[in-house]
Amino acid sequence: MTDELLDQFLIEGRELTAQAGEDLAALARTPGDRARLDSGFRAVHTLKGSVGLFDLPAMARLLHAAEDQLDALRRGQPVENSLLSVLVEVVDQTDRWLDALERGGALPGDADSVSDRLIARLSPADRAQDAGAGVVIRYVPRTDAYFAGDDPIALIKAVPGLADLKLSLREPAGDLEGYDPFQCNLVIEAVSTASLAQVEAALRWVKDQVGLTAQAAPSAAPAETTDSDVGGRTIRVEAERIDRLADITSDLVIAKNGLSDLVAQVEALADGHAVAQILRGQQARIDRLVANLHGAVGKVRLTPLAPLFGRFPRLVRETARTLGKTVDFACEGGEIEVDKAIVDGLFEPLLHVLRNALDHGIEAPDMRQAAGKPEAGTLRLSARTAGEQVIFAVTDDGAGVDPGRIRELAVARGLIDTATARALDDRGAIDLIFLPGFSTAGIVTEVSGRGVGMDAVRTAILRLGGRVEVESVVGQGSTLRFVLPVSMVLTKVMIVACGAERYGLALEDVIETVRVSADRIVPVRGGEAFQLRDQVLPLVRLGDLVSVAQDLEPTAARRVVVARVGDEHVGVCVDAIVGRMDAAVRPMNGLLASAPGVSGSTLLADGAVLMVLDLAELLS
Repeated sequence: MTDELLDQFLIEGRELTAQAGEDLAALARTPGDRARLDSGFRAVHTLKGSVGLFDLPAMARLLHAAEDQLDALRRGQPVENSLLSVLVEVVDQTDRWLDALERGGALPGDADSVSDRLIARLSPADRAQDAGAGVVIRYVPRTDAYFAGDDPIALIKAVPGLADLKLSLREPAGDLEGYDPFQCNLVIEAVSTASLAQVEAALRWVKDQVGLTAQAAPSAAPAETTDSDVGGRTIRVEAERIDRLADITSDLVIAKNGLSDLVAQVEALADGHAVAQILRGQQARIDRLVANLHGAVGKVRLTPLAPLFGRFPRLVRETARTLGKTVDFACEGGEIEVDKAIVDGLFEPLLHVLRNALDHGIEAPDMRQAAGKPEAGTLRLSARTAGEQVIFAVTDDGAGVDPGRIRELAVARGLIDTATARALDDRGAIDLIFLPGFSTAGIVTEVSGRGVGMDAVRTAILRLGGRVEVESVVGQGSTLRFVLPVSMVLTKVMIVACGAERYGLALEDVIETVRVSADRIVPVRGGEAFQLRDQVLPLVRLGDLVSVAQDLEPTAARRVVVARVGDEHVGVCVDAIVGRMDAAVRPMNGLLASAPGVSGSTLLADGAVLMVLDLAELLS
């Protein structure tokens, strides 16, 4: 198989397993949901067809059997939780095999036996062939059965009470010129009215190749895919090409910003006013076109969250099983579309948070019962949009975070001193979980306890241009939120000077700019404040926030930017206001990824780097 074809298969395969898992979970809650049943069938049907392009017989057989059962449900067979549970296991196993293909390009060595075991469990318990209830037999002879002296047809013929028989090929026959008569390519399915013990005795010589269940289920042919099964037309483009297009668009924004200086220079010429007016008209047109192009490229980069969310149910189930806990897990907001870079960078942080919620948040069943809670914990992963931001939330109904215990552990581990711990309020104490090396685990397990995780989570989210928030109530549970940009958008930035440096402030946070005379500035508790109309506002020097010297005359009026910081207004003293610009602000990376108080950077028209400040973080 070619690398390109395999990569494409893995992308589509994860999307389809995620869709099938979501549909089966919904079907378990509402068994009569025909739309979910049809959607789950289409996902498995399409995945089975894609597997046919590769030499993956174990996966193909398993998906074919799952498709048969889903089609039987579509034809009226009652929806039973036991069958849905096995179908979920099939989807989970397929997802694991996709992981194995991504790692090594092949299925694990036990794929055939795993496939056969799941296929044997797929037969529904309440259906039988026309001959009545009996034993379902699925016999998959080894390819070298003839050399081992086995005659599969004779063996199945010797089974007592044989009531139904179906022969099929394990792999497509292909060209007759390539036919090998010495290799067995059969799959034998049969129903016997004899007892399970009698059937086992008849097939005892090949028991490692046989799957038996108590009752029979006829194999239904896959339903034809109708036009309604086919989604809208799409075109797949390599992500690198989209990233390159985004980079070019951002460079175009920077070049466009340089026109402002050029127009100002022309206007300063003796006879340049008329030419400058024409240039300003063209500049405005270019501004609109570049903004539209930037927005269009941003939309092309959007991808739904469903495939990402679809990877977590299996991992949550496996982690909960490892910890001996029962968890009701659900995802909401999978239809929301977010920039591809955000989606690509979210898997590890979300997985860390979900595992922490399972390990440290949700209690063991006996502890939950003692606390008057249901034995099964509740864990929710959700996403919602708020303007140009998307908010991810992981919520559990577990024990919550105890600020007092967090303080004690932080001091015991030498991360802070006792005086600092006592000075922290509860929100500040909870925030200590993001310190490097902090852990509440008493022992090291496969899930947690190594002192890494939550600091890496915050670093990853900061690198994506977002922030992390935590809320918790002891005994009731916790909610951890990631607040991230939906897509790459043009940010209007005010450029200010501080000493010899220039910085950017998000224009949406700026309320106004004013000149404040020295006699209106008064000292307050070691700081300064000034009166703006009927309000008294705190005044801070930008140089103090960014550690840059400002040479301010005590008696001179000051240039002040009045900004919105949270729910308050604050005056920020700057040396000068340089101008405004549209900018594609990119998150910091590398050594500056965790730089405090910096939301990102962009380039000025002269090629200089402009740091865009996060006033809320600088003033916190």
